[in-house]
Amino acid sequence: MKRRLVLLVAALGCALTISAKDIRTVTCTTDPQMHCAGCENKIKENLRFEKGVKAIETSVEKQTVKVTYDADKTNEENIIKGFAKIKYTATILPEQKDDEEKESEKKK
Repeated sequence: MKRRLVLLVAALGCALTISAKDIRTVTCTTDPQMHCAGCENKIKENLRFEKGVKAIETSVEKQTVKVTYDADKTNEENIIKGFAKIKYTATILPEQKDDEEKESEKKK
């Protein structure tokens, strides 16, 4: 009985490892710039239909759109094309370090 349980747990672990997804995040700026909640909603409502897009975060203050996507289903080029469909030009920003990483570097 213990042997079967161990084999079952091992098989489940292998299955989870095999099905692991390649989730990535890209941060963009847009042209024209977002200036209101309506702009944010337009981007969110339309990009969510792009294949592989998992989450979209917008910030009018920072003028950024952060898109989390499944890299097995789409890529940055397709996300930029998704912006073009709604008449926005997206420019990918270089990766920015999280606030926690910046804090730890300051302490060093």
